[in-house]
Amino acid sequence: MAPVFAHGQLRLYLLSLLESGPKHGYELITALSDRFGGTYRPSAGTIYPRLARLEEEGLVTRSDEERKSTYALTDAGRAELEERRDELSSLESDIAESVRERAAQVREDVRGSMRGLRADLAAAAQQARAAAVPHQAVPDERSMSHVRWAEADRLVSRFRDEVRADLRRADAQGKVEQLTVETLRTVLDSALSAVRSTLR
Repeated sequence: MAPVFAHGQLRLYLLSLLESGPKHGYELITALSDRFGGTYRPSAGTIYPRLARLEEEGLVTRSDEERKSTYALTDAGRAELEERRDELSSLESDIAESVRERAAQVREDVRGSMRGLRADLAAAAQQARAAAVPHQAVPDERSMSHVRWAEADRLVSRFRDEVRADLRRADAQGKVEQLTVETLRTVLDSALSAVRSTLR
């Protein structure tokens, strides 16, 4: 997959993120991750050296409070941002395209995993059918079916409860991203198709 930012573009984008007001380094990392729908999250080792360079160039100022550094645009930083407004607009378009490509790749990866899961389920179902006791030896197939239904229902309920709990925790921290929703939709659609194929 191609690099997210070409030479100098991340520097420009950091200036644009500071245009709305001072931010901590972690806030800038989170803002970038949000902008990419969670498909890209820069490391601290990527962001902080660039912020230090922007500070050296007089484009941002840094203030240290309680072990956290806050960065803010200087007048020179605002002037450079204004001069490069057209370049920033083009960069936004490039980012939008990059997000689409990365999201498509993630969805394809998930679909590939689900295809493997469906194949495994089909093989397991076939193996179970091959090992099953002949129908004549089963005293009450309807009762056995109900037992298996109850177990399947418990599995569905457990999955639902655990995912909801995880989503609630993530939401409390403001970390439910669009990629999470897309992944959940793809996984559930594929799982539904796989399970239905065993019920025919």
